[in-house]
Amino acid sequence: MDKKDFDLFVIGGGSGGVRAARIAAQHGARVAIAESANFGGTCVNRGCVPKKLMVYASRYADQFTSGAAYGWTLPGQPEFQWGRLIGHKDVEIQRLEGLYERNLQGSGVETLSEHAEIVGPHTVKLHSSNRLATANTILVATGGRPDVPAFPGNELAITSDQLFHLSEQPKRVLIVGGGYIAVEFAGIFAGLGSQVTQYVRGPSLLRGFDEDLASLLSEHLARRNVRIQHGQEVRRIELQAGGLKVTASNGEMLEVDAVVLCTGRRPKTEGLGLDSVGMETSADGAIMVDPFGRTSVESIYAIGDVTNRMNLTPVAIREGHALADRLYGGLDVPPLNYDLVPTAVFTTPEIGVVGLTEKAAREKYPELRVLKSKFRAMGPAFAGSQDQVFIKVLVDGPTDRVVGIHLLGDGVAEMVQLVGVALTANAKWSDFRNTVALHPTVAEEIVTLRG
Repeated sequence: MDKKDFDLFVIGGGSGGVRAARIAAQHGARVAIAESANFGGTCVNRGCVPKKLMVYASRYADQFTSGAAYGWTLPGQPEFQWGRLIGHKDVEIQRLEGLYERNLQGSGVETLSEHAEIVGPHTVKLHSSNRLATANTILVATGGRPDVPAFPGNELAITSDQLFHLSEQPKRVLIVGGGYIAVEFAGIFAGLGSQVTQYVRGPSLLRGFDEDLASLLSEHLARRNVRIQHGQEVRRIELQAGGLKVTASNGEMLEVDAVVLCTGRRPKTEGLGLDSVGMETSADGAIMVDPFGRTSVESIYAIGDVTNRMNLTPVAIREGHALADRLYGGLDVPPLNYDLVPTAVFTTPEIGVVGLTEKAAREKYPELRVLKSKFRAMGPAFAGSQDQVFIKVLVDGPTDRVVGIHLLGDGVAEMVQLVGVALTANAKWSDFRNTVALHPTVAEEIVTLRG
């Protein structure tokens, strides 16, 4: 066999691809990674990180208001400046992007800032340098991209890719979509003082999440003056003096400064040359893989959002790490259990879940026990906030095993990470009940919960 230029060639410098490249190199593999945009991918540059910074910013209004109940006074009226936030965010993102690339290089990975296309089972073409590189194994980790629906004037709308770079804060915003990205941005803009309308095609928010959580979140968004309209879609956007005119599916006319499309994401496979090697893909363009990330081409693997299995950054990282350990570390790493991936939605209040929804659990466990609690947490309640905490625990009756936990409230994302450890260890409800409560906390309400 001819010696290849690399043991592993990674296409895509997002979180999953970077982790796979670094771990493979640390195991002694000769590795290269190509990224045509920004190292760190969507999460660092156009997703999780800048979004979370904006979530933090959006919550200060509540904190300023609550401070009065705790004896604090401000010398003047707090004023939010969009430009300062965006400028500071840009500095931080640039720092993180550089850190990703330096860490790759420090691990011995060759970094290539250009587009790579597969031209054979072991060969990629680098477009800018017109170079051909060969590798024993190719890994596709190109992630996803926002899906933009077709309607007149859709070029006047923006997606999350552009949102983080707006020079001015839109004072009137239309959010289109009901998924987790949509509700997060609705909460962000409402917290920053914008007037927010949200069009949701379906009857409820957060399809795929627990129905109780989705319903309660809808109440809290409405309390923050987010105007949610179900059964609505955009039919047309027109540019006019002073903003945009939106025509909805029910004929309503709405004038806004920005339309943010949060209508799903699609695997980013354009220009990868998948057809040249006969790679099997799904109807939406996702690369088909087995539980270990193997594609229909023996020498090519794929991980992360481009496979459209579970589109979360930590999942892509785990998939990439496990793949490198299997191929180059000699480790027998089992496939990821996607049923026990902790997930957060960074609304205000935020959501944290791990395990099955009640609907899915009832189908799998006929003798399901459902334990619920809803209350106001001590800190916000003292300041007059009407925000609630919601806890739902799902227990398989015969085995007493906890199969799902669903939380809504301040700080529950941090909480559900550790709850995920317990469920991964197959904890029983008696294990939770036998744990001494930590008082006074919100988390203690989980272990003291009774049916």
